[in-house]
Amino acid sequence: MTELHWARPGDAAAVAERIEAEVRRPGPKRIAFTGGSTPLKVLALLTARDLDWHDVTIALTDDRCVPDDHPASNFGKIYAALGHSGAQFERLVEGAQVAPFDLVWLGMGEDGHVASLFPTMQALVRPGATVIATTPVPLPPEAPFDRLTLNEKALKASDEIILVVTGASKRALIEDVLAGNDTYPVAQFLHGDGPPVTIYWSE
Repeated sequence: MTELHWARPGDAAAVAERIEAEVRRPGPKRIAFTGGSTPLKVLALLTARDLDWHDVTIALTDDRCVPDDHPASNFGKIYAALGHSGAQFERLVEGAQVAPFDLVWLGMGEDGHVASLFPTMQALVRPGATVIATTPVPLPPEAPFDRLTLNEKALKASDEIILVVTGASKRALIEDVLAGNDTYPVAQFLHGDGPPVTIYWSE
């Protein structure tokens, strides 16, 4: 069974502490970053600290199929924050095999999706831990783009997953999943087998 913990506190500062601890760990590290607005708050805290990123490889859990300079590009935002830090960046390439991670940082949508694994979607199924192409159905009007995403096997090929969410409605959804509802994509990471998951929740 997946080992679950609730981080207390679970705010952006606590997430920054967890990422900092991973970056400071000796030796090479592989971290998968989520997209969205929360990572930018965390990265704003991290960039003010004296961290050596040279042994860190950063991948994205998913991204929209847009140019790097597009406002919807997760890669563009993460690179703008850490591109000059010395970290190595690993782009999502459809069909590429993905090496295991030390830490996977997931967010979650209001519909329970994680990365770009949606409750209803068109997806190109590929074996193994890899990058797949997906299209949410229906396309969200605020981000009407095809996606590239790590598949479930790639996301679970990690020593640890942190799930970072905000708001009462998302907490209620997680508690529904923990009570046994397996209809949401996030359930695949909170039920059954997989790496330990720490949930960082804040209002």
